Order: sequence, then structure tokens, then C-alpha cells
Amino acid sequence: MKTRKIFSRITAGLIAVSVISPAMEAFACTTVIAGKNATADGSTIIARNDDCNPSKPDYFVVRKAKENARNAVYKSKQNKFYCKLPKHQYKYTATPYWTDAKGQYDEAGTNEKGVGMSATESTVSNDNVLKVDPFDETHGIQEDTMVTVVLPYIKSARDGVKRLGKIVTEQGAGEGDGIIFSDKKEIWYMEIGSGHEWVARRVPDDSYAVVANQVSIEDINFNDKDNYMYSSDIKSFVDKNKLNPNKDGKFIFKDIFGTNNDEDAEVNIPRVWDGQRILSPSQTKDQEITSKNIPMFRTPDRKITVADVEQVLSSHFNGTKYDTITNADNTGITYRPINVPFTEESHIIQFRPNMPNQISGIQWLALATPETSVYVPFYAGITTTPKTYRIGTDTPDTKSAYWTYRTTQVLAAPYYNEFLSDFIRPVQKDIDKEFNYSIAAVDKKALKIYKSSPNKVAAYLNKASEQNADYALDKFRKLNKMLLKKSTVFWPR
Repeated sequence: MKTRKIFSRITAGLIAVSVISPAMEAFACTTVIAGKNATADGSTIIARNDDCNPSKPDYFVVRKAKENARNAVYKSKQNKFYCKLPKHQYKYTATPYWTDAKGQYDEAGTNEKGVGMSATESTVSNDNVLKVDPFDETHGIQEDTMVTVVLPYIKSARDGVKRLGKIVTEQGAGEGDGIIFSDKKEIWYMEIGSGHEWVARRVPDDSYAVVANQVSIEDINFNDKDNYMYSSDIKSFVDKNKLNPNKDGKFIFKDIFGTNNDEDAEVNIPRVWDGQRILSPSQTKDQEITSKNIPMFRTPDRKITVADVEQVLSSHFNGTKYDTITNADNTGITYRPINVPFTEESHIIQFRPNMPNQISGIQWLALATPETSVYVPFYAGITTTPKTYRIGTDTPDTKSAYWTYRTTQVLAAPYYNEFLSDFIRPVQKDIDKEFNYSIAAVDKKALKIYKSSPNKVAAYLNKASEQNADYALDKFRKLNKMLLKKSTVFWPR
């Protein structure tokens, strides 16, 4: 009886963490964005879970500023896309795969001009649109290339939309994507709806959005150039091909280019519901988990913090009847959660007001699944990253940061609820507390250094960021040893 009970707990835990239906694996990533007046300290915040293949480690690197050769061209390794590069490349951070054999996939980062970019939130366009303007998978720009050919060459979030939009218009896109750009002043969310058509919406300063692999931008105001950008012929393209399903003539991008079907209701919409439930509980009491009319933007019930965004990105419908962990034995629950076992990394890019770019920007990075990892703060002004974030292959090891955090997730899987509450969360809380103290102290000293010797700030931020990373990694290595030891207590004899 005892052995049977233990085996049942192991099996339930493995199912809860590891089993996802084929439909749920079809799409990846969840995005959270919050305007500066929607956050507690006036920061702009963009964030995303990068969900793909957990056996492929992600690195965290700094790509240095440089002068490109005349007529330099970047060529994708995934398809035949190529792009002529501007003369000067700004320094930027990136979270690429451990190997670029099939593409660089820089994914997310900040540049020296104080701009953040996260790419991509994969989306699906409807057949009516793709019949007349299909994606060019052979020559069009795709996720593997976007950050690499855009982020190092822009000075603002708005510049990012313009540069990527120009590439899509002139050279085409190979897939449907959502792309996020930010700086201290504003956030832009851009969606590529077909081979050459795109729109971008400035995120209202007082609002936030949770986006989950579905075309989400709503009505477009073609007279409001401050808050909307779009491909130059998009209106005539839609009219010519009679693509607008709205009889009243309203140009609602998601209705014209996107999907809103049963698969969305199972895989995508529930994640938006969950994020809005967490950030705006008073406004979403009657909102159904599969509602096809959930608005893209809401105002939060209270000002949003980085910790709130972490909560959203770590959620699996926690505290509801849809919780994929506590209700893992309920075969009727099939909704895809935000927190999944195949997250490679999760990032939160924060730009705080009234600070120099080097100090204002923080890229919070959690390797592996967010709920069993920890978000480590790296200042935008760094010029290098810890070695542990630049090593590792698809063979597990005990040295790299990626495999250390992935190991925690795997060890927790069979005893998820017990290990999470009794061991992992206490360690996370201790680390978060230390980081809060560290950021306050580093901000103060970095600003002092900046006033007297701006050229010395980078070295200080390198050291401070590495200390934070080392502190968390040491805590998790000790945690992993304890989890391994505790696991033997439950193992059937």
C-alpha cells in the first residue's frame, strides 16, 4: 500500500509537469507588457516566456558595438533571408541558443541606446489572408533573425517598428509574429499578419496586455499617427481582396488577419484570461476562460510590479479549478497554462524613469521554467555576462547556469507541490529579498559613479550583475543537492 501510494504521487507529478497535449505544443510563448503609468515605479515593462525545446540551452551574452564593413549583409542560417546592415552596430544583450547551427535566435535584449526588444510571440493568420499574401518561408524574415538585424540599429522603440516594418514590406515575412519594443517613454506591440502586411500599436501608458500566440491588435485608427503604425498599403490590400468581415466597416486587425477558433479557446485564450484574472481581478469576475471577446488591454486593479509580472509568467491557473498541477488528475481540464515545462528562458525587460540608460534598464532573466527558477537582474550597462551563462550544450552538466536551473525543475517534478512549497519557494524568497537590497544599493552607487566618471559605470555594473548571478546560482546548486537527497525519501523500495 505504501509503495503504491508513493508510486501514484510520482506518476501524478510527472504527468502534471511533463504531459502536454499535441495541440498545446503547437504554439509557444506568452507575453506581458505594461505601460509606464500602469506600473508602480513608472517603469515600462515588457516580458515573455520563451517556450520551445527544454533540451536546447539558452545563453545570455553581450554582443559588442562594432563597425560593419561596407555593404555588410547578414544571412540567415534558417532560410535564404538576407539583410544589408547599417554601418554601426550598437552594443546589445541577447539570449541565443547554445548553437547557431540553425539560426542565431537572439530572442530578447537591450541595447546601449536604452531600447528593449523581445521577439517573437508566434501567431497564426487565417486562410483568407494567406491565400492572397502568403508568408515567404524561403526568403522572408523569421524569428531567428529579427533581434539580430533590428535591435543593434535602433535608437527608440518607435525606430524598431519602423526598421522591422520596412524589412517586412520590402522583403517579406516568413511567419506570423508579435514583436515587442520598449524604451523609457513608451512600448510598441507589432504584429505581422501576412507576407507583407503589418500593424503596430503603442501600448496605452495606463494599461497592460497579456498576449498568447493569437493575433491581438484590435481596431486601427489610421488618423492617429502617434499611436498606430502600419504597412503603407494595408487598407487598400484589405479592401481590394474583400477581407474585412465586419459589416460596419471597422478595421479590426485581429478579425481581418487572425483566428478565433476552438483551438484558440483551448490553447491561447485561457492564458490571457489567467493573466487578466491576476492583474485585474475586480474587472474579470464574470469573464469566461474561453471567451472569444476578451479585450487586449486592461487597466490593472493596482499598479504592476516586476513581482506581479513574475507571478503571471509562473502561473498555471493557480488557485482555480483549472490548475494544471493541483488538478492534474482531472482529465477534463485541457487548457494550456502560461507556465509550462518546456520554457527555455523567461525574461522581463524593465526601463525605469529618470536614470541614464545604462542604469535604467534591467533585464530580469529566469532560465528554464519560471516557477522553479528565479529572475536574476542584469543591468543594461553591462559589457559582459558571467561565464556560467555562456557555457553548456545539449548534454546536461553541473556547471552551466541553464542546466542548474533545469535540474531544479526536473528534481521537483515527481513531488511538485511538496518541493515547491517546502524548499523551492523559501529559497526564491531569500534570493528576491537579497536582489531588492542589491538593486537599491547598486543604483545609488552607480548613479554616483556616473556623475563623476561615466566610463567607469560599466565595470561596476558588470561586477554587481555577476555577484547577483553567482549568489542565485550558488543557492540553487545547494537547493538541488537537498532536493536530490529528499527525493530518495519518497522513492519506492
